[in-house]
Amino acid sequence: MAYEQVLTTTRGRVGIITLNRPEKLNAWTGQMGAEIQDQVSRWNADPAIGAILVTAEGRAFCAGADMGGFANRVRENAEGSGQQLQRGGVSFTHVIRESKPTVAAINGYAVGVGLTMILPFDVRIASTRAQMSIRFIKMGLMPELGSTRLLAQLVGLGNATDMCLTGRMVGAEEALRMGLVTQVTEPEELFDTALTKATEIADNPTGAVMMIKELLRKNPLDPDLEAVMERENLRDQIARRLPDHSEAVAAFMEKRPPTFNR
Repeated sequence: MAYEQVLTTTRGRVGIITLNRPEKLNAWTGQMGAEIQDQVSRWNADPAIGAILVTAEGRAFCAGADMGGFANRVRENAEGSGQQLQRGGVSFTHVIRESKPTVAAINGYAVGVGLTMILPFDVRIASTRAQMSIRFIKMGLMPELGSTRLLAQLVGLGNATDMCLTGRMVGAEEALRMGLVTQVTEPEELFDTALTKATEIADNPTGAVMMIKELLRKNPLDPDLEAVMERENLRDQIARRLPDHSEAVAAFMEKRPPTFNR
């Protein structure tokens, strides 16, 4: 399917989405979000894809929301024709958290939604030039996409509070110390490093990977340790019956690398 604001390709078992509005520093629009969700959903249904890498053209990953949309919204609210208050969350976060593993390659500014969109990702890798900010307070707005919980889970409540209430920029090395990213590379090495990580994940047994993602989504916040262990035990029993476990055992006995996802 042809998209207007993202590019898509594959490398082996990795699907690659590239944000493609470099002249606007890849500013987020509703269309961009819809295109990302559509492609992620398509690859989730494709057994040939085991992981998804998101990167960006130009000198920014995503410098926040497109301000043209903000200006229109302010005008409509002032005229009394704006959108009514609504309950419920935003589907983008649910799609990412329930998708095949996702890796973000952060090559420059990741500001506002440019940061909150990747908080639900499984791995975030940054260039040394990356600058990240949950900048909503500077616009008089609230953090979104579940970020008041997801950011605190990643960096701790103290760091999340500081970032949210100041809106300050966080560089790559500080982000690494906080746990906001898992790795920092030189700019020219970023894509290859992120692709290597995505490939490593994609080549693991997808069925088991998806169950582990589910456990990591549910278990860290569950105070009931028995419930945590019950979920693990049930999924482990399922995994033992899957072909990839048989292949792993056979490969070990035959002293060869396993070939999963056949």
